[in-house]
Amino acid sequence: MNNRVTGQDKENIAVNYLKNKGYFIIQTNFRVRQGEIDIVARDGSTIVFVEVKYRSTSRSGNPLEAVNKTKQRKISKAALFYLNKNKISPDNTPIRFDVIGILGEQITHIENAFDYVG
Repeated sequence: MNNRVTGQDKENIAVNYLKNKGYFIIQTNFRVRQGEIDIVARDGSTIVFVEVKYRSTSRSGNPLEAVNKTKQRKISKAALFYLNKNKISPDNTPIRFDVIGILGEQITHIENAFDYVG
């Protein structure tokens, strides 16, 4: 399986995981020049931007560690573009950045994993 197919498969697992937790999935794979957001969801009234990272083993490190400041900055810029495009004001609508790490078959979900990075 190539990386793109594997990534899509793991993102689908993350989507189902979030749906089971009561999240409403708004969009997947929102792409702009500034970056990509794997999942845009709603948790109650909060818009949640979710990054999904997968590693088959911990040999390459924990998948959560891959969401470094550079990646957070790209996600933040893409999120700002998403909000502007959809006329959503972060002043009136709570937003949050979550990370889902999948290590083998184990899912770890960190809510509010980081703040907006400009």
